[in-house]
Amino acid sequence: MNIVRQMDCLDGLATLPPCVADLVYLDPPFFTGRSHSNTTRSGNKRYAFSDVWSESGSYAGFMHARVSEIHRVLKDTGSVFFHCDHNATHIARSILDDVFRSENFQSEIIWSYKRWSNSKKGLLQQHQTILFYSKTADFKWNEKRKGYSPTTNLDQILQQRARDVRGKSVYKRDAAGDVVFGSEKKGVPLGDVWEIPFLNPKAKERTGYPTQKPLELLDLIVELVTDAGDLVVDPFSGSGTTLVSAATLGRRYVGFDISADAVALAKSRIDDPVRSSSMLLQKGAAAYVKDDPWVDGHLLGFDYDRVHRNAGIDGILRSSLNGQTVCVRVQRQGETLLEAAAAAKSAARKKPGCMFALIQTEGGLFDLKADGLMVIPSPALQLARIGNSGEVENLKVAKAA
Repeated sequence: MNIVRQMDCLDGLATLPPCVADLVYLDPPFFTGRSHSNTTRSGNKRYAFSDVWSESGSYAGFMHARVSEIHRVLKDTGSVFFHCDHNATHIARSILDDVFRSENFQSEIIWSYKRWSNSKKGLLQQHQTILFYSKTADFKWNEKRKGYSPTTNLDQILQQRARDVRGKSVYKRDAAGDVVFGSEKKGVPLGDVWEIPFLNPKAKERTGYPTQKPLELLDLIVELVTDAGDLVVDPFSGSGTTLVSAATLGRRYVGFDISADAVALAKSRIDDPVRSSSMLLQKGAAAYVKDDPWVDGHLLGFDYDRVHRNAGIDGILRSSLNGQTVCVRVQRQGETLLEAAAAAKSAARKKPGCMFALIQTEGGLFDLKADGLMVIPSPALQLARIGNSGEVENLKVAKAA
C-alpha cells in the first residue's frame, strides 16, 4: 500500500480500514491566520496554501474530526506525532487529550533550530513542537541513544552502584574496598529536545514548498516507532517529506493533500529522492568554531562578534562606522601583509556595502587605503616600531624633562 492522493484528508482517512497504520505524522496548518507561499529556486513554480480561520473554534473543530479518524486507523501499537507551533499547541494538546486520552501522552518534543533575527518585538522563535501520543500503552518503540556530553564524567558513569544499609546509592566496592567497574555504556537515551537545522536556502532537498521539513527530522520519527514494512500515514503530506522518508527507509506510505501541486511534488520526490546531509549534525557545532589564540589576542579591545565561517573575515564590529558595517581581518603568523590583504579584499568583493579593516601584526609600513582597505597596526606591532625607530629614547628624555 503506497498511495499519494489529492483529497481532503478527512475523506482520505475514511477510505482506510481501522487499525492499519503504525505511525501517523501530521504537519497541519498551524492556525497562523495568514496564507503561506514560496517559489522554487528557479522561480518557475509557486506553492501556496491558506491558514486563515474565522476563530479558534473552527480550527479546533476541523482538527478534532481529523484526529478522530487518525485514532481509528492507528494500530493499538501505533503512535501519532502532531507537529505545531506556539499558535496551536494548546489547541492540539486539548484535542489529543480528548481523542487519545491524556494517559497516552508520551512526549512534547521540541524541535530546536537557529533562525535569522527579525524586527518582531519580543523573543525570537527558535523552535516548533511535536506532540507524541500513542494509541495504547503497548506502543512500538525503537530506542535511540546519543553520545555523552563533554561535561560528563565518564569514569564515574562506568563505576557500578549499589545500595547501602540506608538504601542510599553508593559506589559498589569489592572485598578489597576497590570500586567495581561495569561494562561499557551505551550512551544517553534520546531526549525530547532535538537540535536539527532548518533546511538552508541552498540545500539540495529544498523544493520551495513553504513549510517543508528536513528529511533528518522525519527519519528520526519514522525510525523511533516503526520497523521495515510498517505503514506510515501523513494526512497533510505537503511537499511529501514524510512519504520520502518512509519510502527510503523501507516503510509503506499513504499521503493525502488537497493541493494538486503538492501531490505532484510529493510523487516526484518519491520517484527521485534527494537527501541533504547536515554538516552541522555530522561535525557538531564545535567544528565550526575558530579557535585561534593569535587572532583572538589581536582582536582584544574591539567590541565585535566572531565570524567562524569566512576565511576573509575574523570579526564584525558591533557598532557601525560612518553608517557602514565594519569587517575585520587579522594578519596570521607567517602570512605576508599582501596575502592577508588579498583574503580580506576577496571577502570585501562579496560585501560591497561594508568597510574592511586589516589588523597588521607583522611586516613594515604599508598603506592599502587606496585599495579600499584600512590597515591598522596591532598594538604589539606599534610598540615594536616605536622601539626600532628610537622613539623610546625620545619618550624617556621627554618624561625626564
